[in-house]
Amino acid sequence: MGTLCFLAHWLWAVTTSVDFSLAQLINVIILLSSGGRNGDGVSGDKYVVIGIHGGILFLHALINSLPISYLSLFGQLAAAWNIVGVFVLMILIPCVATERASAKFVFTHFNTDNGDGVNNKVYIFVLGLLMSQYTITGYDASAHMTEETKNADTNGPKGIISSIVISIIVGWGYILGITFAVTNIPYLLDETNDAGGYAIAEIFYLAFKSRYGSGVGGIICLGVVGVAIFFCGMSSVTSNSRMAYAFSRDGAMPFSSFWHKVNKHEVPVNAVWLSALVSFCMALTSLGSLVAFNAMVSIATIGLYIAYALPIFLRVTLARKSFVAGPFNLGRYGVLIGWISVLWVATITVLFSLPVAYPITIETLNYTPVAVGGLLLITVLAWILRARHWFKGPITNINE
Repeated sequence: MGTLCFLAHWLWAVTTSVDFSLAQLINVIILLSSGGRNGDGVSGDKYVVIGIHGGILFLHALINSLPISYLSLFGQLAAAWNIVGVFVLMILIPCVATERASAKFVFTHFNTDNGDGVNNKVYIFVLGLLMSQYTITGYDASAHMTEETKNADTNGPKGIISSIVISIIVGWGYILGITFAVTNIPYLLDETNDAGGYAIAEIFYLAFKSRYGSGVGGIICLGVVGVAIFFCGMSSVTSNSRMAYAFSRDGAMPFSSFWHKVNKHEVPVNAVWLSALVSFCMALTSLGSLVAFNAMVSIATIGLYIAYALPIFLRVTLARKSFVAGPFNLGRYGVLIGWISVLWVATITVLFSLPVAYPITIETLNYTPVAVGGLLLITVLAWILRARHWFKGPITNINE
């Protein structure tokens, strides 16, 4: 139960961060479409961004309320869009750019002039791992959808593995294509540039503007990215709703009977709208403190990985002999890979708790240890004091 509670909380935070980043991107597209910051372009304030965020979540909730057959079509469209879009962008952007970085710059340069006081190359590399870990999160969506998947005992694990492999290959190519179009990192991060410091948007915009005198092509490319992020947020709401549904089915949520209801198409609509509402409420913290909001969503990555590692740890320790493997398993390598996974998560938990800027102030302090540790402590105490007396584990709803 503790793992489920921990996982559910951070899944909602991931949805919040994905849709909020899309809202910010739309805000930047509006800015660039009206001439950019250097051309008196107009962008919305934080209330406009939160309004866009709410609209995106509303659309995601509507889509996820459709029958599963329609949702499956959206999922297939999302997969095709991501793969085709990434290949187009990774080739188009460096080809259009009039200035390209050298291979030496792309593969060996470390930006030590980043304005946050971090100059050690090893330390910069370690901090950079956070984004790669964030990018690969969410592969457990296949597990959340197993109750609606044919031959789930084999197709579920295959979906997890294939999503990781595809993300690594396609993502690596995309990053290479974009970084070859980067020549002036400080300018990309400068909030006075056309895109207001939104680096990827500035790369796309400059690539087309430098060659054609207009950044319209770059704005269209940003639209391609925006649609991909939209599909990502849609899938994230799907995962959230299924997690909330499974959790309430086992009686482990307040008002479980309400969140566990499904409509005539067997879609947990109440859980879908709950997920959208919780994610929107989380985003409201950005109105009071953007630092607090960024801290909340950034630690979602490490929170998710801890939730992944806990059952693996129990599998390779307490349940090593009693665990019954399913039809899709790693055989004799399962325990070894399990330990590698646990040790890796333990390592990144420490690394991602390190300061990301110096000198350390209230605004630059890394709140990961406090937030993750606090939630983990609350979860453990809730289990020890109450939940272990009534929670009996997942409820079986099928016959052997």
